[in-house]
Amino acid sequence: MSRTAASPLLTWDDLTKRARPKADATVAFGPDQMQKVDVWLPRDRRGPHPVVLMVHGGCWQTSIADRSLMDWIAGDLRAAGVAVWNIDYRGVDRAGGGYPGTFADAAAAADLLRREGGRFDLDTHRVVAVGHSAGGHLALWLAARPRLPADSPLRTRDPLPIAHVVSLGGLPDLEATAASPDNGCGTDVVGKLTGGRFADTSVPRLLPLGVPQDLVNGREDRIIPLRLATDYAARATKAGDRTTLHLVPATGHVELVTPGTAAWKEAKRLALAALGVPDHARDAAAQRD
Repeated sequence: MSRTAASPLLTWDDLTKRARPKADATVAFGPDQMQKVDVWLPRDRRGPHPVVLMVHGGCWQTSIADRSLMDWIAGDLRAAGVAVWNIDYRGVDRAGGGYPGTFADAAAAADLLRREGGRFDLDTHRVVAVGHSAGGHLALWLAARPRLPADSPLRTRDPLPIAHVVSLGGLPDLEATAASPDNGCGTDVVGKLTGGRFADTSVPRLLPLGVPQDLVNGREDRIIPLRLATDYAARATKAGDRTTLHLVPATGHVELVTPGTAAWKEAKRLALAALGVPDHARDAAAQRD
């Protein structure tokens, strides 16, 4: 799928009207219907498989999005030969969501990979987190868990190590998001998510993360102001993290999670490279695009 600068930006209908691929398995980490993970396994079942830990967006609200919004790119990564651990969590609009529930769910879903990965032949030593929008924040936060304050109720022993993060139009700085009425999620949702606590929820407070970070953003994204990416990238780099911002022209918010677009091709290339997928396999995946 190729687009020019004059092409209209994609809508959610442009994505969701496509045939939807299906996950290979679903595992639960709690009683709520949102406390689940979809597992996507390469057709070549000979493992162990490198893993993309995937986190959906939706402004941290279950009513806006759940993990199924990532089905298309999860299927695309599966076709490229890697496994996907596509997590869900209770949003701020669901009983038990907000602080600490939304964060605790994301952490529990990630740590479940270590406990359950063996039965799916997953390589839990090769994990790259990919998150979109609010999920970009959570993907970065999951990588930052070893740096949580000692007195934080969100801190756990020995969290799953994440080797690399690819944030797609993410909102890593919750304080900046709360001060930005032009962001597509609004400002009130940050208060519901954090209860005013930023020391253990906002990623810049936890820098340096100590893992490489790639930020992929659309130049025409009308949901996430570009300065939220550029400002965070500058802060992370100054703190000592290897952080790279990739700006994709003629790209909005939906293109970031739509197979075949320039934005998703770039994000997939970054994720596969970070997982150590051989060049010839990455080339084959690019040809399928």
